[in-house]
Amino acid sequence: MTPRIKTTVVGSYPVPSWLVGNTSRLVLRDAVMAVLKTQELAGLDLVTDGELIRFDPSHPETNGMVDYFASRMDGIRKHFSVSDFDRFRSDHASGYRLLTAGMVVSKVQDGALSLPRDYELVSTLTRLPLKFTCTGPHMLARVLTNCFYKNTADLAMDIAAVLRRQLEFVEAEVVQLDEACIAGYPEDAPWAAEAINHVLDGILNQKAVHICFGNYGGQPQLRGFWSNLIPFLNSLRTDHLVLEFARHGYDDLRLFTDLDPKIHLGTGLIDIKDNEVETPDLIASRIENAVNVLGAERLQYVHPDCGFWMLQRSVADRKMRALVEGRDLFEGRE
Repeated sequence: MTPRIKTTVVGSYPVPSWLVGNTSRLVLRDAVMAVLKTQELAGLDLVTDGELIRFDPSHPETNGMVDYFASRMDGIRKHFSVSDFDRFRSDHASGYRLLTAGMVVSKVQDGALSLPRDYELVSTLTRLPLKFTCTGPHMLARVLTNCFYKNTADLAMDIAAVLRRQLEFVEAEVVQLDEACIAGYPEDAPWAAEAINHVLDGILNQKAVHICFGNYGGQPQLRGFWSNLIPFLNSLRTDHLVLEFARHGYDDLRLFTDLDPKIHLGTGLIDIKDNEVETPDLIASRIENAVNVLGAERLQYVHPDCGFWMLQRSVADRKMRALVEGRDLFEGRE
């Protein structure tokens, strides 16, 4: 029986210890294959590459979510002087990074970034439906120090143009934009939506946007409220949203009855900031609650709150199995 509610992950997976010392293309391929097989054995319906392709052992702090893009696109300088750091401290563009991800010194362009090549490596390693994740233009603009553009909105639009050109060639079943800053900057909503929608309009298949409250060092980084973001979410030209609830709480589910009916929901049921593994019964009860509040047709995916990269592999693996077992319990497919 085909599941009505699909299980997936947000993106990242704990980096295998044996990859840290050898990130050659062949070893990376084997690591990605191991992650894909682990998700298959857990029973997930939609899998990812674990975002291992972006991992750089020299910069492990954000698992490549920012640095992978900043180090490859033209117009962004990664070598800093003392005055650069002074500029970053006074810029306050990013509320949580200790150091800037890069200095924008000229027009941002594709450079060496090649997302289609990344997808090509992964797509041959699984027969399951594949999700391809990409950091979104608002987040990238927010964590860079702007020394070139008139404002951050202009920077975000040029980043969006780069991402769209790349993602137009990615044929994954789902392409997900990760936006982990907007919850803390709801005032950015008008220009953030314009940049995000520009990217979404170039995606070939199903479009998703992931929004959370941060996962840096295994801790939330932003304070915000879903109530402030509902108009912004309604302005997105996405097929579904991937949202954090397990850590943030489920009281706000009722707010999403005001979400545009055309936008489906993915609901976070797994707390990735806690090593305790949720039981299938707990997962099933959280799904039942979401369906009761939102309606059976609105809930399309269930998943963790955010990426798994801060957890031990053994914990992440058990959490994935619990997610699938809980979904099956809810749907009567024990």
